[in-house]
Amino acid sequence: MPSESIETGSGQAEAFGFSPDATGLENAAALQRALDQGGTITVTRPGTYKLAATVLIGSDTAVRFGTGVFIQKVNEQGPFTHVLLNRGALTRTWDRNIVVDGLHVIVNGLDHAMSEIYGLRGQLAFSYVRDLRVTRFRCLDLGKTQFAIHVCTFEDIIIDDVRVTGDKDGVHLGRGRRFTIRNGVFKTFDDAVALNGHDYASGNPELGWIEDGVIENCHDLPDEKEPIGFFCRILAGAWIDWTATMEVQNSDSVVSEGRLYRVQAKPDGTTWKSLTRPTHESGAQILDGINWGVVQADGVHSAGVRNITFRDIFLSKPRIAFSVHFDNDRYSRSYYPGAEIPIQEQITLDSIRVLHDAPVDLVSIDTPVDVLTIAHSTIRQNGIRFLKKSALGDHGRTSINLVGCVFAHDGQVELVTNRVPGKEIILQTTASIAPGSSFSASVDPGEARLLIQADLPGLKPMGS
Repeated sequence: MPSESIETGSGQAEAFGFSPDATGLENAAALQRALDQGGTITVTRPGTYKLAATVLIGSDTAVRFGTGVFIQKVNEQGPFTHVLLNRGALTRTWDRNIVVDGLHVIVNGLDHAMSEIYGLRGQLAFSYVRDLRVTRFRCLDLGKTQFAIHVCTFEDIIIDDVRVTGDKDGVHLGRGRRFTIRNGVFKTFDDAVALNGHDYASGNPELGWIEDGVIENCHDLPDEKEPIGFFCRILAGAWIDWTATMEVQNSDSVVSEGRLYRVQAKPDGTTWKSLTRPTHESGAQILDGINWGVVQADGVHSAGVRNITFRDIFLSKPRIAFSVHFDNDRYSRSYYPGAEIPIQEQITLDSIRVLHDAPVDLVSIDTPVDVLTIAHSTIRQNGIRFLKKSALGDHGRTSINLVGCVFAHDGQVELVTNRVPGKEIILQTTASIAPGSSFSASVDPGEARLLIQADLPGLKPMGS
């Protein structure tokens, strides 16, 4: 994982002209000069620093912002996307050993997606990065277009001590492996955390699997808005090799010549018949009226999550907490009919605390998931719901293991609801606690084969 500090070549950004008294363009140039030196760059003079352009950070570089330092986006030469972006993201070459500490972004209404890289839209953004540490991050006026922190195509990252308030996603991850998100406080209209192996074409620059991660000690706070997102959105997907006459829509993906291409278009419901194989190596090209963008050089055929643990999560916002799903609308069709079925693997919820009384799902699932473990958690009127929203035929078997959970609602709770024909579900509950004298659990198997071994009132053994 990333080192705690980077000392070689350390210096003050103020020595390069970075100042609360400078213009946004002057500060962008000054901070760029400082970060180009590498090593540890510090900003210690309290104040609000205007910034009018994206600043690039490279390998073996740390930037540390002191107490009372604010970075305010300003429009002096037109809108821009990122406050900080790693240099290698522009050329898809790996950067390593980067630290961003104490960054407090004031968006100031400059909410502008994708200036530099199609699909990368974080105020703080990284792509092709190893050994990254982001600590003490703040953004309290997030707009409707950009994510606060966006990382895609990564290895070994830590995001620690983050506070985000606003409309869009707090921490949004694309494909990568080995990560920790911890000590977060979120008040977001959209997702607090997004683990989007698949995504809208404009929502991530690349597609693939998100693996081996921990999200811990995070709080989902309520606000006055009706939320559209989740505490955590988990998006999976799968697609096929290009074939002549295949029908495609916005955000559809195909593999051709060993590369991954996506339809980059307006989400207006238009479909096209593809007659010409995309073969260009970079950029975008219109073929048969279809705008095919090159996404990545490796011909991966699926996306999702594996080996993910959520621990010590405090849910105060009355919304679905965890959604594991495919998109299937005019914005994106995650699963292309006939693709190999992606299975989401080993999702663990440990010490989850539902702090509201709304009867909303704890977990909503419409993709194949092999094992869902919920341990040492407090659940109220919150169950697990299986839905069918895509062209997927076989949703496979899901084993649900609830261990040492407290069922705090004093009344009947539908613990499992299934709407997937032919689904197989194994439900096991052990060491359960139900303090209320009137608590009773029920299930609605729909057309599923349901096997139950439970110690909860209302549930009887079922199946064999």
